[in-house]
Amino acid sequence: MVKKTDIREKASEISRRLIAHYGRYEERDGSPFDVLIATILSQNTTDKNSHRAFASLYARFDTPEKLAAAPEEEIAELIKIGGLYEQKAKLIKQVAKLVLDEYGGTLDFVCDADPGAARKELLTIKGVGPKTADCVLLFSCGRDVIPVDTHVYRISQRLGLVPEGANHEVTHRVLMDVVPAGDRGSVHVALVRFGRDTCKAQNPQHDKCFLIDQCDYACAIGAYPKK
Repeated sequence: MVKKTDIREKASEISRRLIAHYGRYEERDGSPFDVLIATILSQNTTDKNSHRAFASLYARFDTPEKLAAAPEEEIAELIKIGGLYEQKAKLIKQVAKLVLDEYGGTLDFVCDADPGAARKELLTIKGVGPKTADCVLLFSCGRDVIPVDTHVYRISQRLGLVPEGANHEVTHRVLMDVVPAGDRGSVHVALVRFGRDTCKAQNPQHDKCFLIDQCDYACAIGAYPKK
């Protein structure tokens, strides 16, 4: 059994290399409501298409009030390029109505709340899962959290930072524990980029990997000598 101190040391080294390679994330991407809508639009599509869908939608309906009053069919047409447009349109309209009815038309309060309490509150919104809640806290509020998307989930298991077969919430808890404080948001962004350009779901590019000596998966398949 690997000691937790060893996992923390490994996570610290991996974080250092990722940030050295990709840089630190220090941006803000809009209000919590805007980031929530953008995250919904990003599901099951490319960044390019989700960005185009968001721009198209917000050119017409750029507030909770406008989205709540907009015809669902019109929302769907505006976001069509992002895929799953009927389901996303229905969810976006529902979220906009809820934000109006329950929170007075804004989610800005989540950036001032304790991150744990803010995450818990966001998860009460129908259609908002853990990854979406954490994306709002990171990309809008600048909180020190690590959303677990498909890239983070896959790579953290390949590296051996989390137990094989762990679900997304267990993965989130482990990474929040072992990734150094202050680095979590930057590590999330770096892992997403690393997953796209190197540690792909199919045919990971071991010859380009600057983390290969830290990777349990690479050792297991013989891409790197076992320690």
